[in-house]
Amino acid sequence: MAAAEIHLYIDDTGSRDPDREPPVRRRDEMDCFAFGGILISEEDIDELFASHKAFCDSHNISYPLHSWAIRGGRGDFGWLKHPEAAFAFLSDLEQFLVNLPIVGIAAVIDRPGYVARYKEKFQDRLWLMSKTAYSILIERAAKFARSRGRKLRVFFERAGKVEDNELIGFARSLKRDGMPFDENNSAAYQSLTGAEFREIVMGEPRGRTKATPMIQIADLVLYPMAKGGYEPTYRPYVALMENKRLIDALLEPGQRASLGIKYSCFERINDKGPDEPSL
Repeated sequence: MAAAEIHLYIDDTGSRDPDREPPVRRRDEMDCFAFGGILISEEDIDELFASHKAFCDSHNISYPLHSWAIRGGRGDFGWLKHPEAAFAFLSDLEQFLVNLPIVGIAAVIDRPGYVARYKEKFQDRLWLMSKTAYSILIERAAKFARSRGRKLRVFFERAGKVEDNELIGFARSLKRDGMPFDENNSAAYQSLTGAEFREIVMGEPRGRTKATPMIQIADLVLYPMAKGGYEPTYRPYVALMENKRLIDALLEPGQRASLGIKYSCFERINDKGPDEPSL
């Protein structure tokens, strides 16, 4: 009998290029790159589909739920420019998300902090920001699945041929070599070996489009997790934590540094601790 699975649905936010300064300062004060999304037991996927359909039907939405468009009242969500409509919708959206059978998980890297820490050491090889985030995310998701006696299967939102192939390359590297970090600096994290990744993670990551409800939910949950690194009082982040929809809410405080949402290179904002690449 095949082992039960937990599925991880991944989205990303921010630029993968650590040297690219934002052309204008963002209103949300964020400057990061993150991979993250949701963990869901395979038997709960039908419930998520049904909840997603009911929510969209209740608001006459026939297009994907997209965090960026919703937050700014852009594109199909231009009707959210009206305050009364926005208040009612966002309240319903929060209730929809906190009642889903999901666990949010992410690896968030502050870009200026990353450049300050690694620019001199790695110089033109700072592209590893995306590999760092992906590796941390998959390892923590794999440990979560293993703690529940399950295997992990990974799905990601397609971003383009180059980006998708890069992500699949990261996944293959984990199964071949294990975590790509300096062993001395990361010893406290009890990193998984390549053999352990091969044992826990099923196959290779599978691409999906934004039409997939789980990818939409991953997008909606990732932004509050990233924002929480800069503003822990951000309402959607607090609501997800209070309703135990983020992995940190399921862990003891002492476990969060090694098993929870990873906030890397945030020293200029707070002290969350490093995972250092090994090249």
